[in-house]
Amino acid sequence: MADVIDVMIVDDHPVFRQGLRNVLAAQEGLQVVAEAANGETAIEKAEAIRPDVVIMDINLPGLNGLQATRELKERCPHTQVIMLTAYDDEEQIYHAIRAGASAYHAKDVRPELLIGVIRQVHEGHYVVDDTLLDEEGIRDWLLKKLKRFGGGIFEGDEEFLSPLTSREMEILELVVQGMSNRKIAYHLGISHQTVKNHMTAILRKLGATGRTEAAVSALRRGWIPLRGEHGEAGET
Repeated sequence: MADVIDVMIVDDHPVFRQGLRNVLAAQEGLQVVAEAANGETAIEKAEAIRPDVVIMDINLPGLNGLQATRELKERCPHTQVIMLTAYDDEEQIYHAIRAGASAYHAKDVRPELLIGVIRQVHEGHYVVDDTLLDEEGIRDWLLKKLKRFGGGIFEGDEEFLSPLTSREMEILELVVQGMSNRKIAYHLGISHQTVKNHMTAILRKLGATGRTEAAVSALRRGWIPLRGEHGEAGET
């Protein structure tokens, strides 16, 4: 029997939460383990319960869904977030994925489609515009949207930036080119563990939740030129 996927629902409308809970409860292999009506409570519960998937509304009281997702992913990196919201537009999707979400859907999504998305993000995939993407696919999608939308997600995020060392900048440029940690190690003549240590420092300094966000952050700040073609993306 397949593992059960633990789901948390975050929405400030109790009727919507109950309706979604009923839909998920009828599905084999899914269980709702928690609910939250605002971003702050969602972060606290996620940290305590560690759900597999969080279904998050964007328009929340207090912390909005983007801010809550960013904080939640920092504390619970293995929890996948699906944005389920009334605001279905391309720029909002871009910001949601940059904040750490793995999928984005309007609230009128068909139940059977949402169930499929939950299972896909639990497997480590991304779902954007009803398209299934892997890590390389979402990186390329973000880079294309960066040309159009640019900018940051949150006001004032520059003040949290710590300068990178020359070695960290060198590694980050290779990440943007699509190299895996192992390829970077071979290219620079250093150990795989050393690259992983540098990547940990880069993510911490940039406040990024993953390689993709760090690469996009460097590109939008103009640290690394945006190239037309990138190298192959391998496994970390």
